[in-house]
Amino acid sequence: MPNLFDVSVVWSDFFAILKYLPVTLKLTAYAMVLGLLLGFILAVIRMKRIPVLRQLLSFFISFIRGTPVIIQLYVTYFGIPILLKYISLWYNVEIQVASIPPIIYAVVALAFNQSAMNAVTIQAALEAVNKGEIEAATTLGFSPVQTLFKVIVPEAVELALPSLGNTLIGLVKGTSLAFSCAIIEMTAQGKIVASRNYRYFEAYVALAIIYWLITILLEVIIAFILKKISVPDSPEGTRKKLSLRRKQG
Repeated sequence: MPNLFDVSVVWSDFFAILKYLPVTLKLTAYAMVLGLLLGFILAVIRMKRIPVLRQLLSFFISFIRGTPVIIQLYVTYFGIPILLKYISLWYNVEIQVASIPPIIYAVVALAFNQSAMNAVTIQAALEAVNKGEIEAATTLGFSPVQTLFKVIVPEAVELALPSLGNTLIGLVKGTSLAFSCAIIEMTAQGKIVASRNYRYFEAYVALAIIYWLITILLEVIIAFILKKISVPDSPEGTRKKLSLRRKQG
């Protein structure tokens, strides 16, 4: 009877794939940081309700949320070189497109994807901050900057963290599509390992276990951070948090 499933192959593939975990973590970290920064900027612009910018950002967020990540990766991977060539022609400058590392394309695509997701969450969190606390800070003589970083941001972080954590977990899994930008990360390595002995099932089981373990670890870290920054709820705070969660769906 043929050996249809070999646990030893799963074990060996597990460690062969795990060697590319740093690539996955690097993609995740870069895209997460850029996505948070861009998401915060987009959230603030949306809150200011600037006429033209608001419509453009609404279109951008709708487009990002309405298209698959892999399509966004392909558009970035093939679109950025075309854009750079046009810039080269317009300004008569030489741009070495071939010298751009593939990871740049993946980080740009994933960061834009994260920014659209994070903008909605961050905006909802900022708008849900207790206005009474802001007024109290002003009464106590806090400057606008102090009010922002000592009152608004801490409470908004607590409100947004669960959703941002889910987005981060989605980002980790989204990096598995970075092979479309010619990057060898864990999923691409899994395909390479499987092609050597044609044991694709074992390779993908090993890959699934790795992503599962990463997700569990992130959930534990997020829960720990949330517990550390949480403060006792007041009835008003509870009402606002429930309202925020309804907004975030």
